[in-house]
Amino acid sequence: MDSLDLGDVVLHYADTGPRGAPAVVFANSLGTDFRLWDAILPLLPAGLRVIRYDKRGHGLSSCPPAPYTMGALIHDVERLLDALGVRDCVFVGLSIGGMIAQGLAAKRLDLIRAVVLSNTAPKIGTREMWQDRIAMVESQGLSAMSDTIMTRWFSKAFREGPAVSPWKRMVETTPAAGYAGAAAAIAGSDFYASTARLRLPALIIAGSEDGSTPPDLVQELVGLIPGAHFALIRGAGHLPCVEKPADFAGHLNAFLGDIGHVGARP
Repeated sequence: MDSLDLGDVVLHYADTGPRGAPAVVFANSLGTDFRLWDAILPLLPAGLRVIRYDKRGHGLSSCPPAPYTMGALIHDVERLLDALGVRDCVFVGLSIGGMIAQGLAAKRLDLIRAVVLSNTAPKIGTREMWQDRIAMVESQGLSAMSDTIMTRWFSKAFREGPAVSPWKRMVETTPAAGYAGAAAAIAGSDFYASTARLRLPALIIAGSEDGSTPPDLVQELVGLIPGAHFALIRGAGHLPCVEKPADFAGHLNAFLGDIGHVGARP
């Protein structure tokens, strides 16, 4: 694990695997850090370069004052990948991470050869809805919201078990300014037009029990990106890589194989 000082923000990241190998980059959801992907890492094919990072205001990255713009979040990871010399990666983004993926692909196709858009959409919620959440975070803190967030994130079976506790703590320990800042970025984002112009391999993943980005919303991406493949993970909510890591990794690995990203040289 390492950090990169970009001047306006310090990004915490992990870069593992051979430096000349095909790269897979992972971007997290709102209120999580890059441990979101821990369960699927052992299930990935050998020989990949795997890059994970904490977006600004999350995990061990620095927390500039809120609000943030989606442009700033995209520019952060753009600068990270440029600094690491990454080209032609497969970019895996979940929720807001999937919005970052859409924006980065529209801006820098030299960085991305394919996208995996998980539990995300071209537009998530309404500006008014996000403004209400931001106001609640600022007035009451994330502990007041964590139970409701768990309901949106996870299936009933998962929420009733002990495995939900670390994720609830992760939300509650996210800096309020980081959560509010990223929420503001989501509120101001609409990628329908730019995502409809994308021409690259895409895997779209949804969870059948997702209360944040329901499957019908996620599936709209299939109609926007020609040739996109859709996978529904049953029994999983907003974070299928946590609830159903084997299923998630299975879809991801098949996609990497289909596009020739496993065992290929850049």
